[in-house]
Amino acid sequence: MRFIWLEALVLFLLMPVLVALYLHVLRRQKRAAVRFASLDLVREAMSGAARWRRHVPPALFLAALAVAILAIARPSAVLTLPSQQRTIMMAIDVSLSMRATDVQPNRLAAAQAAAKAFVQDLPADLRVGIVSFAGTALLIQKPTSNREDLVAAIERLVLDRHTAIGSGIIMSLATLFPEEGIDLESLVLGSRQSWRTHKPPEKKIERKPPAKPVPPGSNASSAIVLLTDGRRTTGPDPLEAARMAADRGIRVFTVGFGSAAGGPALVEGYSIYMMFDEESLKAIAQVTQAEYFHAASADELKKIYQALSSKFVLAKEEREITAFFAALAALLVLAAATLSLLWFNRL
Repeated sequence: MRFIWLEALVLFLLMPVLVALYLHVLRRQKRAAVRFASLDLVREAMSGAARWRRHVPPALFLAALAVAILAIARPSAVLTLPSQQRTIMMAIDVSLSMRATDVQPNRLAAAQAAAKAFVQDLPADLRVGIVSFAGTALLIQKPTSNREDLVAAIERLVLDRHTAIGSGIIMSLATLFPEEGIDLESLVLGSRQSWRTHKPPEKKIERKPPAKPVPPGSNASSAIVLLTDGRRTTGPDPLEAARMAADRGIRVFTVGFGSAAGGPALVEGYSIYMMFDEESLKAIAQVTQAEYFHAASADELKKIYQALSSKFVLAKEEREITAFFAALAALLVLAAATLSLLWFNRL
């Protein structure tokens, strides 16, 4: 627990003063007691029960004051609370082939437009994270429901060489399951080594399943939306990455931008004819019990998050808990006043 207004704790210096004042009042009451004509009356008034009861209301009031000082200092603590949320990771292809103009004005611009339209009308409990991938994959926006942050991240997308579809899926999984410690160094970042030969690595990537694999598509609160032109040139095998997602119950909805016939793209001053690999995207969606969309619109993307159901998850958050301390202080004051009235007919 920490205090937002730590300086307020200096008020605790008043506590010893109040205790000293209370003891002073008690001494005065003892001196006044000798005025009684009979010592038997004094002994009866100062019986064992009365002796401790007279200190209870002041003690409760002092405790209330201490708790109130803590409330003034505005305490906050990290609490584990149930929250209702859905999370979608958008993995967006930023390879040079996304310059192709078979989707107007080009594949990347169409993907950005659909993605921005998708995040503009997010439900309150839906969080979206964004991963970009070319020769490797990068998390450019952690899961959030802030529309401005998501749109800004989509607009920051910059084209790069190569297409590692598998890396985009694995980086998305690592974001959804940070506690699993997925080896990004070898599975994602290590794919840079294949750039030197301009071909996918021949060594098969070892797929590490989770401790307890679950049925494909069984995770109802999280999903991955993969937007790409669907032609892998480097990085992990997309189907192996899709099986990693399937083992965790994550559905990978694939969105293809392009045409089966292909289209021209300007790459480093050269016009190259880019063909669209639709079969790979269909296979990824099939393995994960998801769906494939072609040249998706914002309405088609909405079908994806509408198919997700919310669930309660335990999430750790830092919350200000001033209200709890203020309520406790009020209850202690009320208890002190009530007992004083019941026992001594005075406040």
